[in-house]
Parts: sequence; structure tokens; C-alpha cells
Amino acid sequence: MLNPKDKFLFRLKQKGFTLIELMIVVAILATLAAIAIPKFTLIIEKSREGSTKGNLGAIRSAASLYYGNSNAVWPTTLGCDPNFSFSIYLGNMPPVEVTGVFINGAPSPSGTNVTYTPYQIAPTSSGNGWLYDSSAGHIYVNSTVQDSKGISFSYYGFE
Repeated sequence: MLNPKDKFLFRLKQKGFTLIELMIVVAILATLAAIAIPKFTLIIEKSREGSTKGNLGAIRSAASLYYGNSNAVWPTTLGCDPNFSFSIYLGNMPPVEVTGVFINGAPSPSGTNVTYTPYQIAPTSSGNGWLYDSSAGHIYVNSTVQDSKGISFSYYGFE
């Protein structure tokens, strides 16, 4: 049996953390996670916005090349069918990457589908994919949902 002095020396030699110390560390980590995770989500969405703007530029460039090589006629469709002449300018239709995370409950405009519109009609609702006007060669993100700067996705490329 250990005398009180030996018990004291035995406790000094034990290694480890107390329950209070562990709880404080967990609380600090939870606070940091509560701050970092929403910021990380916003950074990811901003990168998706940049990707969507880049994809829009690629589609516009392909349509402009078609226009220049086709005696000032815009492509009637943006299909990537190998039997269609536009496919040599744009192999695959790039997607709309944005998700509309900045507006709670907003539908996601992401997708690769193309909706065709009559002469110079811009998007008026929160659709998805691309909106293309073959009379003037305009292409838009087919959504009026706003991005991180409060700008409608349909204005990408015009700001």
C-alpha cells in the first residue's frame, strides 16, 4: 500500500490531459469550424462563378468563329452533334457551374441544356442551363438568380 507521499509522486508522473482541458480544445475547434465552413462554401461558389464565366466565353468565342466562317450567319443551334457544322468549333457544351447558393431557396441554374429564344429575349425567370438567341448570337446563363455580387447570372459577360 502506498503512503500519501508516494501517491502524490505517482500523480505527478502521470501523463495526459484532464477532461476540462479536452473540453476546451473541442470548444475551440468547434468555433473555428463554425467560422471556416461557411467561408469555404462561399469560396467554392465564387470559383464556380468564375468557371461559368469562362465557359460562357468559350461558347461565345466558338459562336463568333462560326459567324466569321459562315458569311455573317450565327449558328442556329449550339448542338455538339458531329454531323452538325458547329461541333468543329465547340466539341462539348460546357456546363453552367453555379448553384445559386447565395439566395436561399433559389433553384440551381446548373446544367448543359440550351434553351432557344426569339430575337433578343433575355432570361426573365430562374431557369437552368444556357439561353441562346440565334438571331443575334447572344448567349446567357438562363437564370435571373443573383451571384455573390448581387448580379443576375443572366448578365454574365456584360458587366
